[in-house]
Amino acid sequence: MELPGPNASRRRFLKAALAVGGTSALSACLDRFGDEPIPQGVDDPTTLPDRQFAWNDSLPRDDGGNVVLPEQHLFLYLDYDGEADDGVPTAADRETLAAGLRTIERAFEWSNEGVVFDLGYSPAYFDRFEASLPDSVDLPPPRRLTPVDTPTLDEQDALLQLASDRSDALLEIEETLFGDDAPGTLNGVEIEGRLGDVFTVADRRTGFIGPGLPAANQGVGGIPENGPVPEEAPLFMGFKAGFEKNQASEASVAIAEGPFAGGTTKHVARIRQQLDKWYGENSHDEMVAKLFSPRLAEDGAVEGVGENLGDDSGITDEIYEAVDGTAAEFGLVGHAEKAARGNRDADGTVRTLRRHVESTDDDNASLHFPSYQQGIGEFEAVQEAMNGTDLVGDHPAINPRVKNGIFRYIFVENRGNFLVPPRSLRAFPTPTGAP
Repeated sequence: MELPGPNASRRRFLKAALAVGGTSALSACLDRFGDEPIPQGVDDPTTLPDRQFAWNDSLPRDDGGNVVLPEQHLFLYLDYDGEADDGVPTAADRETLAAGLRTIERAFEWSNEGVVFDLGYSPAYFDRFEASLPDSVDLPPPRRLTPVDTPTLDEQDALLQLASDRSDALLEIEETLFGDDAPGTLNGVEIEGRLGDVFTVADRRTGFIGPGLPAANQGVGGIPENGPVPEEAPLFMGFKAGFEKNQASEASVAIAEGPFAGGTTKHVARIRQQLDKWYGENSHDEMVAKLFSPRLAEDGAVEGVGENLGDDSGITDEIYEAVDGTAAEFGLVGHAEKAARGNRDADGTVRTLRRHVESTDDDNASLHFPSYQQGIGEFEAVQEAMNGTDLVGDHPAINPRVKNGIFRYIFVENRGNFLVPPRSLRAFPTPTGAP
């Protein structure tokens, strides 16, 4: 992939630079935006929330009251590569990592204009210890979760997800804290520790979100050549997502007790999208029926990309509780109404917090789907409801791929599970939380 020319829009250039990566992309960003400072962070990182994933209060909201995610995302899948001979991180490696993470927080404001991030650890990471994770942490190994996909399971030791409206900030972190010949400062702040001294980058993935970005980057595999993605759409499928009333709060997805109280679990899927059929086969109403519910399509409830919905997807209790009747009447069911059946607890509270973003890695349309919840079992319950296996069995018109939400257009390629500890334990935690 090449960087776009000098006449490309700012947002498109920043997206392309992050996807290309490396010193050349960072240099191009500095050449173009070097006179636009990025706000520095706090002198004392302990003043930041102990929840690593507490991003929302530092991010803007749209006119509907929904959190607006940073536009650019960098997913670094990491393997421990420190000094230990037995694979168990040493105290010195732990301090190196802690110092490197503090450097990021001192160098960049905790916001979309600076950088927000979280660092999670996989079950494979914890397998190196003799002790086991406490019962308060539900973190099984990743596995296949749908009858129609056979994903690669991500079992790297850790995942560092960084997000910002400024991809040059993300590139500077990557090149400075992981690079071999990096400078001694990060955004003007002296470096305390380098992440590359304790981690090897096993895989690098990039993502983006926001109105106009999918339309500007739709010239990739999986999307028709005629450019059908609406300019106003924040996602490739042409509709909004992440409605406030259909998202769990950060507090409600935090682990409630034990040494990792205040942390959370994180499931991340990478999903390839085949949208030639999505745009080629469906009218707007048919898209609404498959993505939301035939009931909303029948009522004309979703206008354009869904801005009129405000802070709620429109999937009411009555709609998702009557999904079997909807399947019988319409011969299809919507993605959102299926998922909602598993995404509510006994009190009707939403169980998961999703922060999904698009990608054109490998020159194909795809989706990174991070989901935060108290335990991975909660995500798996939502996925089981989304599979619609019960509906497939009861309604001959519906099969695992066709007329079953959006399964005809999405293909899960990777799945990984991670524990995101509280900030105080994020540097090479032990299963007991003790040093």
